[in-house]
Amino acid sequence: MSGLTVKDLKKLQVDYPDYRMELVSGEIIVMSPSSLESDEVAAEIVAQLRNWVRPRKLGRVIASSGGFRLPNADGDIRAPDASFISAEKLPRPTEDYAELVPDLIFEVKSKSDKLPKLRQKIQDFLELGTIVGVLVNPRNRTMEVYRFMREKIVLRDGDVLEVAEILPGWKLPVAEVWAPEFE
Repeated sequence: MSGLTVKDLKKLQVDYPDYRMELVSGEIIVMSPSSLESDEVAAEIVAQLRNWVRPRKLGRVIASSGGFRLPNADGDIRAPDASFISAEKLPRPTEDYAELVPDLIFEVKSKSDKLPKLRQKIQDFLELGTIVGVLVNPRNRTMEVYRFMREKIVLRDGDVLEVAEILPGWKLPVAEVWAPEFE
């Protein structure tokens, strides 16, 4: 089914509240539940971001259920796994989708995700104004860092993610986001 609108998405979300959905190019994409590992990694990223951002009143940290109405021709509704919006862009919370692109997004690969689709989602956000997009892959313990019109950077354990152009002073050691193993 194509040619669907935000109104259709909202109706489906009322009818099926347990499903996460996105609206992409007039089609509804139903998001399957993510694996525990990928969700735990996303939760850690949200926690690390929130713990830096909130005390400094720098903006908003949004988890995977927060939707953004993108300023593209199709009016897509997308939801990154984690995102940051500067306080200047969104000084007050909204009950509806934020009609903007976040400054920083993270996509965490789960077992069912395809890397090309995740990379394309990040590129779509970058083309619309997101400053940095990060693809996190728990299986190979890497972070691919994307900036518009620049080569990607691949970070591994021992490296530190920094996004000084958005959050000066914030550092995220790559090794700290992975799900712990208890033995």
